[in-house]
Amino acid sequence: MAENFREFHPGNNPDDGRETQGQGRNRSFGRLAAGIVILIVLAVLGLESVYSIGEQEQGVVTTFGHAGNVVTSGLHFKVPFVQKVTKVNTTILGFPIGYRSGSDDSATQEQIDDESLMITSDFNFVNVDFYVEYKVSDPVKYLYNSRQPGEILKNIAQSCIRNIISNYVVDDVITTGKSKIQAEIKEMIIEKLEEQDIGLMLVNISMQDAEPPTEDVIEAFKAVETAKQGKETAINNANKYRNEKLPEASAKADQITQDAEAAKQERVNEGIAQAARFNEMYAEYEKNPLLTKQRMFYETMEEVLPGVKLIIDDGSGELNKTLYLDELQLEDITGGRPAASSEDTDTQEEE
Repeated sequence: MAENFREFHPGNNPDDGRETQGQGRNRSFGRLAAGIVILIVLAVLGLESVYSIGEQEQGVVTTFGHAGNVVTSGLHFKVPFVQKVTKVNTTILGFPIGYRSGSDDSATQEQIDDESLMITSDFNFVNVDFYVEYKVSDPVKYLYNSRQPGEILKNIAQSCIRNIISNYVVDDVITTGKSKIQAEIKEMIIEKLEEQDIGLMLVNISMQDAEPPTEDVIEAFKAVETAKQGKETAINNANKYRNEKLPEASAKADQITQDAEAAKQERVNEGIAQAARFNEMYAEYEKNPLLTKQRMFYETMEEVLPGVKLIIDDGSGELNKTLYLDELQLEDITGGRPAASSEDTDTQEEE
């Protein structure tokens, strides 16, 4: 009995000690594993409850799928597995219309005819390339009001571009009307975006290039542009010549006007003097009319006769009997016979 007691008593059995130690180890391992699991769960919960938003981002917090507030840059907290945060890039983005480019090198650009080929109001075809810049204005509307807001913006831009280009002739599209066309397209896109309300805003749209679709037409347009530049050069030269000549002509006109005014004043003064002289002469005439008449006659003859050539003829018609007053005056001066004229000499030779 005693042997049986020692054999079955737990305190006297060496195997019971080994089992007790094994159970202790199992309990310690279980506690350690549970602690690790708890730490992992706490770490996951901590990581899920803390998030950060970059400087060029905004975050939309949703609770059970319903959009809530919008958070800006910084460190924030949320309820794990209940709230979700979607980050939205708020920097200026862009896309091309009419071409594709893998880098900034324009030599690698690929023309997209379906996007760039357009028709103008004068029924000419032209390839026009644009670059659109936009940014997110409302993150909630951007995420939940439409599935692909970027594609919607691109379709709106293409529609507005074709609509505006069709109102202009090809010369305006290629040369002088680019700024006006860009402004009208931008205004129309902004109106369409407000109607769609997709949370995007247009920053800028710029026309990169505009040219005819074929090389022959391109050369023709270059020739037209060269002719226009020649026309502008000729107009500028003409304006320059006009600006040079107008002051000169104005100065001449002023000089002529001044000379005319001086001549006018001289004539007026002369008329006034003659009138005063006539009045004085009339006063003398009233005193002695006959003597005044004779004096006026003599004075007039003194003025007229020196410039008059007088011929006296006896009426016979013979040239040798013609007397010239200037010859008679010369004879009176010299006291001799007057010199014979060439006609008298010829007549004497004939006789």
